[in-house]
Amino acid sequence: MTDERQQCRSSPSVSSIPLNRRRFFTLSAAAGVGVFGVSALSACSPGSGSGLAGSANTIRAAIAGEPDQLDPHKTSAYFSFEVLENVFDTLVEPNEKLEMVPALAQSWQVNPEETQYVFTLRPNVRWHNGEPLTASDVVYSYRRIIDGELSASWRFDNVATITAPDDAHVVITTRTPSPNLLSSIGGFKGLAIVNKRNVESGQILTRPIGTGPFSFESRSPATSIVLKANPGHWSGGPHVDGVAFSFISQGTTAVSSLRSGEVDWTDAIPAQQLRILDSDDEINVGTVTANDYWYVAMNFARKPFDDRRVRQAVAYAIDRKSIAQVVGYGTATPNQLAIPKTSPWFTPYDRFTAGLDRAAAVNKSRSLLRDAGHSSLSMGLMVSTEYPETVTAAQVIASNLADAGIKVTIEQLDFGVWLDRQSAGQFDSLLMGWLGNIDPDDFYYAQHHSGGTSNSQKYSNPEVDRLLDAGRTELDVGRRKQIYADVSSRIADDVSYLYLYNPSATQAFSKSVRDYTVRADKAVRFRNARLDRGGAS
Repeated sequence: MTDERQQCRSSPSVSSIPLNRRRFFTLSAAAGVGVFGVSALSACSPGSGSGLAGSANTIRAAIAGEPDQLDPHKTSAYFSFEVLENVFDTLVEPNEKLEMVPALAQSWQVNPEETQYVFTLRPNVRWHNGEPLTASDVVYSYRRIIDGELSASWRFDNVATITAPDDAHVVITTRTPSPNLLSSIGGFKGLAIVNKRNVESGQILTRPIGTGPFSFESRSPATSIVLKANPGHWSGGPHVDGVAFSFISQGTTAVSSLRSGEVDWTDAIPAQQLRILDSDDEINVGTVTANDYWYVAMNFARKPFDDRRVRQAVAYAIDRKSIAQVVGYGTATPNQLAIPKTSPWFTPYDRFTAGLDRAAAVNKSRSLLRDAGHSSLSMGLMVSTEYPETVTAAQVIASNLADAGIKVTIEQLDFGVWLDRQSAGQFDSLLMGWLGNIDPDDFYYAQHHSGGTSNSQKYSNPEVDRLLDAGRTELDVGRRKQIYADVSSRIADDVSYLYLYNPSATQAFSKSVRDYTVRADKAVRFRNARLDRGGAS
């Protein structure tokens, strides 16, 4: 879900105190932010208060970790996307309803077969270095992703050619009808349009150049990144001078800093503190059901997890409601499929709970294990310490599975090690989440197709492959919905992923921040935000 990252550390006087999150907040509030909040924030603040970072018209945003890198094609870190989505643009983009709308392309035409898209670029768009954007930049960006087999390359699997007949037009031709092409190129993850000179010089790693509403200004490693407004942006330009991102790994510290006025916006919010923020008259809290999902995957290449009965035994024994409650404090929604109820692609599915109370579900689990020849079972569950929610969820899962005679050993790993182990197939099971999903293809293809680039669990089902391939080319929306209803149920029956819940996207910001929207895709866009420090209304 993200890549390795450095985290801003609190001062020794804070980090040496063994406090849990709830206790830390209680003490910092009682002592005043000056004792805990300021000392922890001092290592994370974006500069000394002078210059752009100190401008009264600069949004001070606290995120939970540092971007692992600044190349939008090569990162898979959410912390990177939070920053870089404000620096780069895509050809098209999702609006707040996750419908694809013009971005760098002001319009497009599609042939009746939906195999050719002709995009017309906006006129007079310039890179942050002053160079004009041309269609060749779009072709270069997409070819870089495809030829380099970068993380988003699978989104171009159906693309036959990408050409620029002139500076103002880009033509994408697909091998078969492609109803999801716009969502494939419109999601930000790994699909930004980049500057060739910036890439080939290597400067994209330290000083990225985009066409977005903000340009890169400065970076203090492990501390902050500052962006400067781009008044020439095609949207009309931001209403603020810039955005100063600070990295605050402790959610309690971020919340304290928001309440004290040291930061204006944060998404580093422990769920148990939402009630406190909701009661603060100076703070707005935005919460929407996200298009993310969290799951457990068992390794089909390891016995006994190659046995569907064993995987289903695990699925019956897990109590999703308790997991969602403990992890999300009421903000997460249990789900046995990937797509949330708020999506038009949602499919009802309750196989593992239908007509069963907790005792009956555990008995069903034990029965399946016996059928598979096991009176008990041991399994490792790989989680990442850089995602505390995975550790918390794993503890609940271990307790759930113990009721069914399944002993879980939780392996808490640095995320870099976690990724290496996942890629090498060195796990019994793992727990993680997927974000940035829009089209149903995003939720299922890469993860569950036999040739899927993210099918680390080694799942293979010919009928699932056929349906996933069909979903990519079906133009009729009704038939396409039926395809994904069918294939998602098959995936869940086979327990390729054991789905847990859909989280909420929750962000909190000062009432001086105006015209900012919390989005289901968790995109952090300050393009239209305003600051009014004269008082809240």
